[in-house]
Amino acid sequence: MNRKLATILAIILIVLGLIGYGSFFSVHETRQALVLQFGNPVKTVQAPGLNFKVPFVQNVQFMEKRILDFDAPPVEAVAADKKRIVVDAYARFRIADPLKFYQTVNNEVTARNRLAPIVNSSLRNAIGRVKLEQMLSGERGKLMHEIRGLVNTEALKLGIEIVDVRIKRADLPAANSQAVYDLMRAERKRIATEIRAEGAERSQKITANADRERTILLAEAQKSSQIIRGEGDALRNKIFADAYKEDAEFFTFYRSLQAYRTALQSGDTTMVLSPNSDFFSYFGNSRGAIKK
Repeated sequence: MNRKLATILAIILIVLGLIGYGSFFSVHETRQALVLQFGNPVKTVQAPGLNFKVPFVQNVQFMEKRILDFDAPPVEAVAADKKRIVVDAYARFRIADPLKFYQTVNNEVTARNRLAPIVNSSLRNAIGRVKLEQMLSGERGKLMHEIRGLVNTEALKLGIEIVDVRIKRADLPAANSQAVYDLMRAERKRIATEIRAEGAERSQKITANADRERTILLAEAQKSSQIIRGEGDALRNKIFADAYKEDAEFFTFYRSLQAYRTALQSGDTTMVLSPNSDFFSYFGNSRGAIKK
């Protein structure tokens, strides 16, 4: 009898343990929960901690509370200036309404599949209202804010809040890339040719100005040298004249010395003259007087 009672008590304790274990669930701070009863949502739990549910009747589905990343597939869009561009974007989102999220998409995989056309459609609409230069300039932040608003309007219907949308890469279509590259290359060559031509023209002007200034400087220098030389010759002649007036014989002697120096300056000079020539009038006289 005691053995049967102990068995019954053990069974009761096990059942109570199972009931107690199935009656409580814990929600981590990085997650949120949706309590379901026979597949129908009963309540949402977003605060972390220990919570109660009806065992065997209710079950819990957990969802992420953290911000999630989503890489949108590349999409080709047409800007307001009719230029085509391939845009690769990504979004960051979080599950804001677990009940609506469960009723519309149920899980993250389906949510990402639903977000892809929403993001691409919003990108096309926003890019179609701006020019390519605006999208690549400082107005890009304003464009991203507009795209986030468009995506968020549709995502809230799925219980999702869009935190941010960014363009990772924006390229021209492959068919246009080579043509644009060739156009840019031709433009760069044209600019380089113009710069080289301007440089050559400036070089010629600088060279011409330098030659002109050189010619002017040389002419002025030659003019100054001629004036100085003329003044020197005049002074020399005046000195000679004054010397002649003071001592005519000394002047004659000095002029003879100049003649000797000029005639005998070269070492291989040969002169055939008579010993009585006036050229040697001062030779053989130690006092320097003219030989009579």
